[in-house]
Amino acid sequence: MSGGTVAGLGLGGILLIAAITFLSGGNIGDVINNVGQQIQVQEATNPQTEASFTEEEQELAKFSRQVLAATEDVWTEVFQKMGREYTPPTLVLFTSSVNSACGTASSAVGPFYCSGDQKLYIDLSFFTTMKSQIGADGDFSYAYVIAHEVGHHVENLLGILGKAHQQMNQMNKVNANKMSVRLELLADYYAGVWAHYDNKKYSSLEEGDVEEAIDCAQKIGDNYLQKKAQGYVQPESFTHGTSAQRMKWLKLGIQTGNMNVTTFGVSESEL
Repeated sequence: MSGGTVAGLGLGGILLIAAITFLSGGNIGDVINNVGQQIQVQEATNPQTEASFTEEEQELAKFSRQVLAATEDVWTEVFQKMGREYTPPTLVLFTSSVNSACGTASSAVGPFYCSGDQKLYIDLSFFTTMKSQIGADGDFSYAYVIAHEVGHHVENLLGILGKAHQQMNQMNKVNANKMSVRLELLADYYAGVWAHYDNKKYSSLEEGDVEEAIDCAQKIGDNYLQKKAQGYVQPESFTHGTSAQRMKWLKLGIQTGNMNVTTFGVSESEL
């Protein structure tokens, strides 16, 4: 995609892949190419004023801002401890379609992060899609998906995302997919790191929250979605990681909050 690279298509994107890409043997990038206390919110293509949002959309917009503000609080402190400055991503809420520095995407793509403009794009209908299509529900499940996208922003600020994408451009599709898996699992881990420190700071995790997120991670594993979509799995086409891997790294981040851990420092068998 011109102008930058896209990362972390989230649940909306994964559901699209389950319906289209997995069945056609395609790649996540192929689909895209074709189709803080103060959070900046931009209107996108086919803009709607918030007054025109449905009551449900207004609640989802408010929730998305609250989660993003919470991630800003945590990552600002974490980066300070590392001797770095955290610049939060801009939140873009959209319906129908949106133009980004990484290209144009329809609402079917779902939430994604674009490194070209350092913006996090969220279609307000994606939470409903999560619940209706894969049965992933609950506030912390939704927060996990947003935190995962912010995790890609963290990767970008740390130089991990750009370096990985440069290497992926020189690889064949199978090896590029393997690199993508490491990026996605690291974003899952960073989502867990955020939850770890947010809970430490605000006691924000309630009974059942972690289980909700773990259940969500299980239901968005490549193997789970491929099996659901086509009845069998194709490991060489995995781009986000298996259910077991996604649950493992999310849970590890929640438990430890250790920024010295990385998915790029382990063998494939240890992922």
